Amino acid sequence: MSDEARILFANDAFYAAFARADMLAMNTLWSQEHPVSVIHPGAAITRGRVDVLASWAAILEGVDSFDIEFRQPVVQMLDHSALVLCYESVGAHSLIATNVFVREGETWKLVHHQSGPSPLLPDAEGKEHRPVH
Repeated sequence: MSDEARILFANDAFYAAFARADMLAMNTLWSQEHPVSVIHPGAAITRGRVDVLASWAAILEGVDSFDIEFRQPVVQMLDHSALVLCYESVGAHSLIATNVFVREGETWKLVHHQSGPSPLLPDAEGKEHRPVH
């Protein structure tokens, strides 16, 4: 499997854990060897593995699942790290996201996630349109 395929697999696993509100899976996706951070929409910067995972626990707590999907992931390789840029649809919200991964052995782990409002959201065919709210 190529690095790009492994990164896309890790990105898929991140969104699957989010959709299932699976904190155990979310925990395994984040790096234990490198500094981590997250910027949730409308929130301040959260740094450090303990605080990042606590922020996810607060989001995932008390729900069975999330209506979330991602579209048009694009991988940008940076030697032993990579960016995945994509659009997110969370319920009625259209977002754009950056997920940063680092290589740890043969796997790729998250070190940063940031998402915020997007004026565009691609449809299933990849055509971008302004979402209706």
